[in-house]
Amino acid sequence: MAYRVLICDDEADIRESLRVLLTDEGFEVTAVAAGANAVAEAPDHDAVLLDIKMAGQDGLETLAQLRRRGVTTPVIMISGHGDVRTAMEAVRAGANDFLEKPLSSEHVLNALRRVLDSSRLARENEELRRRLGITRLVGSAPVMKKLLADVAKAAPTPATILIVGPSGTGKELVARSIHEGSAVRSGPFVQVNCAAIPETLIESELFGHEKGSFTGAERKQVGKFVEADGGTIFLDEIGDMSLSAQAKVLRVLQEGEVEPVGSPRVVRVKVRVIAATNRDLTKMIGQGKFREDLYYRLAVIPIPTPALADHPEDVPALVLHFADLFARTNNYRPKRFTDDALAALAARAWPGNVRELKNLVERLMIMTDGDVIDASDVEPSAAPDAAPQGPPVVVRGGKVVREGEEPEGPLPVDEVWGRLVAIPALQAFQDEAERLYLVAKLAENGGNVTRTAEAIETPRSNLYKKLDRYGLKRERDEARREEGTP
Repeated sequence: MAYRVLICDDEADIRESLRVLLTDEGFEVTAVAAGANAVAEAPDHDAVLLDIKMAGQDGLETLAQLRRRGVTTPVIMISGHGDVRTAMEAVRAGANDFLEKPLSSEHVLNALRRVLDSSRLARENEELRRRLGITRLVGSAPVMKKLLADVAKAAPTPATILIVGPSGTGKELVARSIHEGSAVRSGPFVQVNCAAIPETLIESELFGHEKGSFTGAERKQVGKFVEADGGTIFLDEIGDMSLSAQAKVLRVLQEGEVEPVGSPRVVRVKVRVIAATNRDLTKMIGQGKFREDLYYRLAVIPIPTPALADHPEDVPALVLHFADLFARTNNYRPKRFTDDALAALAARAWPGNVRELKNLVERLMIMTDGDVIDASDVEPSAAPDAAPQGPPVVVRGGKVVREGEEPEGPLPVDEVWGRLVAIPALQAFQDEAERLYLVAKLAENGGNVTRTAEAIETPRSNLYKKLDRYGLKRERDEARREEGTP
């Protein structure tokens, strides 16, 4: 399918010459003379060529309107008076490239191909991440810094790695990060959940089988090790693997050879092996349930993944990361978590670890009304047995501060005020001060709630709640009538 390109220039000769050039190159072209038309047409195109100097609405204002509306179509700005300042203005406004008149056919085509390729790669990357559920490792606590350092050291080597940690701590994400940082990152990444495959079929899945080698084997099957040849195989929950399959995995590690079920031949493979488990394999060795020789082959580099309870200070960053990821990948309206909501989340025990936190964040994004998620929204959504894990937690500026842990330097004004208003006598003073502040701000903005909310940097729905809270019913009703809000 041909790329669709929109040309916006108020000079008819330039529009026509660009249209002929791009049509001859196989593009589908639409040409308009005004910025307003470009704003309407751009979402249906793959790229825009936009002149800066135009009568009426100029190119910079047109570009600003596109970006304010969330239109991400790549835009190449065109100027007859190109200078560094104009180019910087265009880039700040969201332009993807910048061309000067007189236009060269070669420069136009090269710029178009550049932005189209970049846009295509970004879409493909986002789609891949959405399909695979790939996210990045998030956290700055000491245990997470050590994990990131371990991954960085282990990834470039060919060593076999054993990732150990409780369920929900991101072992698959660690494995993918190791693969992406390895010498075989251009090869396949093949994941096998050993716990999800019946014991009678796991050897067939891992090593493949010949047609007719057992009842139901109606065709030949290539095993996962052969699929992963030249790349990485990730054996998740390897503690659930049978002793028979363990012996064959050991042979692959020792000899680089795979023996398909029912085949008289072996297949040589070169595979980076990463295994993971939430079990105590050393205890299983003592019980005769796991091969000791395989354990030492796998655990050349052991990497532990910490439970979320070991780094609660990372909860705010994880919450904001998951909220942003959910909004972007599902085209969902962004929502803001208050510091109180983040503190309530950081105080939970999280037996399901990061996976449980991610699921709760998505539930809050979907089920919470309005654009702000507060502590009162968190409590009903948390698991019934998710009791607080320790001392009270305070979040300031999106970072956890535990009770008794004083930050370096003076406290911010909002934190000092937050501590003062915990005194009941001062709570009433704060409420009255806030009520008078809202009345004054409404008056400054002519009673317009939208402008007032923008002035004090709060969502309009939150401002309406405060007007109701402080009994400002008349101001609220008059504002709604003036703005036509039901």
